Amino acid sequence: MESLNNSFRKLPQYPNKVIQFGEGNFLRAFIDWQIQQMNKRGLFKGGVQIVQPLPTGRVKELDAQDDLYTVLLEGILDGEKIQSHEIIESVNGTVNPYTDYDKYLALAEDDNIEVIFSNTTEAGIAFDKNDTLEKIKNGEKSSYPAKLTALLYHRFKLGKKGFHIIPCELINHNGDALKKTILQYADLWSLGQDFVDWINNDNEFYSTLVDRIVPGYPLDRAADLEKEWGYKDQNMVKTEPFLIFVIEGNKDIEKVLPLKEAGINLVVTDDMQPYRNRKVSILNGPHTTMSPIGRLAGLQTVGQVMSDKDFYKFIDDEMHKEIIPVVPLPKEELESYAKGIQERFENPYVKHQLSALALNSISKYRARLLPNYKRYYEKYGELPKRMTLALAAYLWIYNGKSEFEINDTADIVEGFAKIKGTDNYIHSALSNLDFWGEDLTKIPGLEELVTKYYNEIGKNGTREIVQEINAEE
Repeated sequence: MESLNNSFRKLPQYPNKVIQFGEGNFLRAFIDWQIQQMNKRGLFKGGVQIVQPLPTGRVKELDAQDDLYTVLLEGILDGEKIQSHEIIESVNGTVNPYTDYDKYLALAEDDNIEVIFSNTTEAGIAFDKNDTLEKIKNGEKSSYPAKLTALLYHRFKLGKKGFHIIPCELINHNGDALKKTILQYADLWSLGQDFVDWINNDNEFYSTLVDRIVPGYPLDRAADLEKEWGYKDQNMVKTEPFLIFVIEGNKDIEKVLPLKEAGINLVVTDDMQPYRNRKVSILNGPHTTMSPIGRLAGLQTVGQVMSDKDFYKFIDDEMHKEIIPVVPLPKEELESYAKGIQERFENPYVKHQLSALALNSISKYRARLLPNYKRYYEKYGELPKRMTLALAAYLWIYNGKSEFEINDTADIVEGFAKIKGTDNYIHSALSNLDFWGEDLTKIPGLEELVTKYYNEIGKNGTREIVQEINAEE
């Protein structure tokens, strides 16, 4: 059986129009899939150049298949059962800036390219004062915004037009955050006021909300699927049919990206905050809770969590008792959205690994749970027990008390390494400003409850604590 290659292409290979920072499952099943839908209808006629944002990644695997891969859609949408697959042809090639910097800079020289997408996780949009243009040129590890600044500066020096820059990282006001970080590098590297003016006036930065559950590579079924399809594909990615793409900014982006005409659920708005609050709170919040407590109880997927009577009640109660009451949106709207989310969690076709949700857990807890945690305390004067148990479970895992690998940013891993196994580990972790952006021990009672749950995890495991919390209310 042969691997995917150019002989499987049916669409023309269109000119590059998009630079995409990130080659992970999400962008390939979200952005590249959407570009495929536009190209099939002759609406966009553009291809993607994928930039590998980290020293290690998937670009070699993609290139080995001529940058083709399969998206498998499975799930229930509007009451209809959907099971389909499609070879995605929208990626033209890949670039590894750590090994071929000249090829990377050449992207800035391409007048056809108009749009830049990215998804480098919540931790990806960050400023590092140690980044320099020389380090980037020499292939040393650097942040995504630093590499992007280098690319933009090269484009500026050529006297070319700017880009539509659309980050998909799940942080609030991600477009504003990315632009701010780029301007910090412009200042650090003394790139000049003319470059700053070009960034401000010739480039459009958008904030976004992205929503599609992407479990990724279907390991348990890959061999059977390859036999059914008649080709090998080491880069196949599974996703649910549901999708919503909310973009905040200049509505002219609808002309650049005619997604609506391709049938995509695109919302372009002046204020994406209501959409973000709803999604991050009710979808991502429970994901962030169930990942550590479920894994410590021996569960492996979101579906297993939702089919387990103890954990189903626990997550259902978190949604309806700890999160919905403190999200500043109409209750009826939130309840309806939560019902849809639970159906998506229970999707029998999607085996969403809890381990996949564990990537960069500390920044995810900070972005997805901590705001509602504080709202709950302010409103009720007591601590949300389910979110507190999740916090204790993360501290248990990050202290090396489980067999799970810690998959987080270098600074987080190093920060925990310094306090791992110490007598005051919990206090040190909770009070670390780099982890949470604030000292969590200042929240009355939090350290004591986290310590209680942490010790109980060691004695009885998370399931017994879940059962105790379920029985209390």
